[in-house]
Amino acid sequence: MAQVRREPLADQAARLLLERVRAQEWELGEKLPGETTLAPQLGVGRSTVREAIRLLAGRGVLAARQGAGVFVTALDVAEEWDDVVRRADLTAVIEARIAIETEAASLAAERRTRTDIRALRDALAARADDALTREEYVVADLAFHRTVVAAAHNPILLELFDGFTPRLRESMQEMVRRRPTGGSDADHDDHVALAEAIIDRDAPRSAATSRTHLTALKDFLS
Repeated sequence: MAQVRREPLADQAARLLLERVRAQEWELGEKLPGETTLAPQLGVGRSTVREAIRLLAGRGVLAARQGAGVFVTALDVAEEWDDVVRRADLTAVIEARIAIETEAASLAAERRTRTDIRALRDALAARADDALTREEYVVADLAFHRTVVAAAHNPILLELFDGFTPRLRESMQEMVRRRPTGGSDADHDDHVALAEAIIDRDAPRSAATSRTHLTALKDFLS
């Protein structure tokens, strides 16, 4: 039988502090009272207050500055990235893709290596396989786009792309459901053109090709 678990004191203190921050008891950038003041207000010891502050600092709400004190750096906890992406509609997701992948394509043209070229060609060949099921086609298509982003050699862009992957898969699955077959010849030609622009080190053409392709996808799903 499941048992009710008591919330640790530090978590309780952090929650109470967060409620006061949300109520704007302290303005953004304002210094919090010291531990000796907060401890009796929260009904806990000073060590628990320190742990509560550490928890909220880890969530971006507070910041401890050596020799100066603890300051309010946000009036609420930032929403979890996965929740934001999961709730967003497909149009918003594709618009974010355009922003990320267009810049990634441009950078990839400037930075691609021989290894990246081989990866692009392999990814192209994989998505062109006529024997792919619709699900396999979606996986192969996303793998190609990830290869483009990886060739930009920017870890933040790659992390952002990977964060979108579950929702990207949904947009691609919706696209193939609306088509009698997974990907058309014209669609594959767009991917070939993007790969060739990157291999040719043509950054403007790479960015333009990526934007045109993804904008067409957005229009198709709208």
